[in-house]
Amino acid sequence: MDHILHRARTPTARMAAQQLGPQLLNGCCHEADRADIVAFNLQGLRDALPETFHPHLNGIIAEISNTSRSLRDLAEQAQIHIAQLPAVFDYLNVILPCLCRSLRDIMTYYADKSMNKEHRWRTMYHKMGNELPGTTLPARFIMYNQFLRLLQDLLTRSPNFDMNAMESLRLRVLQLREARQIPPPNPIRTDLIRRDEALEFWNQETNSHWAEAIFTQPLPSRREFKRQGRTDAFGPLQKLGHLPPLPREVKILVKRSFDNDRVSVIFFLQLRNQAPSLLIRSKVINQNWVSILGVHELAIRRESDTVLHLSRWSMSEQRAKPWANLSFLTWEEMVLFYCTFLCLRVRSQLTLNVRSTEFQLRKERRLFQARVSEAEELIDRPRSQINDDGCKHVLMVFEDGATGGRRLHAAIWEGKLRECPVWTAFVPQNVTTSWLLRKSKRRVWLRDIQPYVFCEEYRPMHQRRGRMGAFEIKFEHGEAATRFQELFTPSPAASAAPESTDPNENNDAPAEEAG
Repeated sequence: MDHILHRARTPTARMAAQQLGPQLLNGCCHEADRADIVAFNLQGLRDALPETFHPHLNGIIAEISNTSRSLRDLAEQAQIHIAQLPAVFDYLNVILPCLCRSLRDIMTYYADKSMNKEHRWRTMYHKMGNELPGTTLPARFIMYNQFLRLLQDLLTRSPNFDMNAMESLRLRVLQLREARQIPPPNPIRTDLIRRDEALEFWNQETNSHWAEAIFTQPLPSRREFKRQGRTDAFGPLQKLGHLPPLPREVKILVKRSFDNDRVSVIFFLQLRNQAPSLLIRSKVINQNWVSILGVHELAIRRESDTVLHLSRWSMSEQRAKPWANLSFLTWEEMVLFYCTFLCLRVRSQLTLNVRSTEFQLRKERRLFQARVSEAEELIDRPRSQINDDGCKHVLMVFEDGATGGRRLHAAIWEGKLRECPVWTAFVPQNVTTSWLLRKSKRRVWLRDIQPYVFCEEYRPMHQRRGRMGAFEIKFEHGEAATRFQELFTPSPAASAAPESTDPNENNDAPAEEAG
């Protein structure tokens, strides 16, 4: 890995895409694979040694696993921010040869059959820990991971990029390279790093996108599927680093990994036209393949209990063809991915048409039935209109056929975005009588509920009430509130608060929470 990249001249964005991209991105993925192998072997070594050795081994295994993830994240983000590759080019030449040597050294000690396993570990830990004074073996990989995180900040032009911290880490890595007799890298081209440009770019996206928060919230429950399907990417695929460069103004929203990171999907936004797109990466044998399509070019459906199927339209064949199958471990993660994709697709200005079947996740059953309004009656589409954060939304309750999980689902009531999800919330697995409180004829409070919101305008905190922050749902009709209550409580009277007799209920002020 010495001098994995060779710079002839200052690379342009197109040159980065055509020449540096494949070499650099595959170098990151190759070292990520090596780190996975090293971590796996160290796990075997740990299991063969007494428990007194486990804490130190667990520490180094965790850091090496973090190194693997950081390298793959960097490679995937570089495919999207490929115009920024010249800025990270020289820094990768600093770290990758040194990281590669460290991983190889660990495997050399691990495979040394002239020593027993305990002696191998002791020798590895102490000799490698003495190569750079003041840096133990776990601390070495912590240093590598800090370096890689700063590289991601540099790649994405984040204002959090700390040039002083990067320079300090670079000098430490150079000291380690010298100790291991690794030839020095090319000088750093600091003229390619412009913080003013990063700040200007970041000012365009200071307001975070709703999709960034969806998978950062902890799941209130995990209803795992009993059987797993297969995750596949069908393409058309190109080798990692061979895709044409994207515009510079790109914002990464969400990344999800499947099948132990063999396949990953990234949602990203092109800021110029606010068009959302998907990148999929798939590892086949030792080669990484990628494809990028706009969400407006894809359709989604639930193929089986665990699999979401993404398809594209083939103009040459005039038919839908598979783009990806994504298998999920839990129903909750599947729901969140489905709703995120659907909302980005519906709201994209490039989307021409969304089939009505895409608005419902297959294999879920609607439980909640109510009249929509006096003006329109949809008996075959059970739902209830609610007043939600000052907006008219449609509330539904779904039950999953595979796991039995239930969720609340609010969607837009009317207009161009009709049926587009606004929020969803998973019902706790063991609902008690205190979970639902009937506050008035048309108002219901729910405790311990966490809405996942799929738009910028909706603010769930506006629905919080009382000392415990119960979530209030205000129905248009009292009959709908009663039916909703009966769905979760066998006896409505058991959990009902005294009915409000205020004739001005439309002006509901937050009431004090009972008990």
